[in-house]
Amino acid sequence: MSHERPVATALAAALCLVTAACADSSPDEAAGGRPARAASKTGYPVTIDNCGRSETFERPPSRVVVMNGASVAEVSTLLALGLGDRIVANEQSYGMSEVPGRVKAIKALPTGNIELNDAYDIPREAMLGLRPDLVLSTTSYGFDEKNGFATRDQLKQVAANTYVSPQGCQQDTSKMTVADSYTLLRDLGRIFNVPGRAENLIAAAKKRIDGIAAKVKGRKAPKVMVLFSNMSMGGNAFSSVVAHGIYNDILAKAGGSNAFESASRTSFADLSKEKVAATDVDALVVIGYNDPNPAAYARKLLKEFPQWPAARKNKYVVLSDSMYLGPSNDLAVEEIAKLLHPDAF
Repeated sequence: MSHERPVATALAAALCLVTAACADSSPDEAAGGRPARAASKTGYPVTIDNCGRSETFERPPSRVVVMNGASVAEVSTLLALGLGDRIVANEQSYGMSEVPGRVKAIKALPTGNIELNDAYDIPREAMLGLRPDLVLSTTSYGFDEKNGFATRDQLKQVAANTYVSPQGCQQDTSKMTVADSYTLLRDLGRIFNVPGRAENLIAAAKKRIDGIAAKVKGRKAPKVMVLFSNMSMGGNAFSSVVAHGIYNDILAKAGGSNAFESASRTSFADLSKEKVAATDVDALVVIGYNDPNPAAYARKLLKEFPQWPAARKNKYVVLSDSMYLGPSNDLAVEEIAKLLHPDAF
């Protein structure tokens, strides 16, 4: 399966499933103290600094639009925070997830019946017609007027706040880490006045990852190839091979290393078959993005490169949303650590 170039470009650029009826207590209220002013009783106003802009929220958003951005980071984070009922249009979907029930929950969300543009996202007029009070975009690409999108200023004129996810301001995700997933959770927790839920999710993820990291500490780090299944993003045979970004942080926490980290300075490497064949690969991580059978792609690669240690030992794992920005990186760390260091578990 080959994806259209606009989606690949956006990708490279870039669980509570029920809704609680009330917001978390503010820090002052939780501590039993008296709020300094009336606004603090509700937690508002809240101001978020985002890509050089100050976004002030006077109340929790109730008409949220989630742009595609070739991601599920934002919609998964909203669902994990129990905020699915605030979404009036969601364009994100991977078609698979490591979190039970998430695919079904995302599929059940409204899409706004939008006719998407050539970049598989929401064009300006359609966006304004949705009457959002918050628009989420994985990168600043989603607010670029040159690509036919509503700008942040245009949305502000219709009383809609906007938010670009961590590391998305410059459309360069090569420096993204798991900490950025925590930032996304924390920011949305503040915006919707559910900071306690966000902090609980962060604490649970950190505890799980720290426990796994302790088990694999001091062990030799196998060389891992990470790539998206059946996706073309360049001119060579292997153009969706991961070089940098959150993937490397996940690998390191799982006791592994990226076999192709030096192949590119950007998030992805565009490699020839010869380059791939000449590199020792101890294990394979295939990320499924709307691919019905990424496991078949993984097995095909292992058969194509029988000289790899990964092929001789049949060491591969298929993952999806847990490998990218979002609330479930701890699941990816665990799955990869078990693949690389099975005797530690």
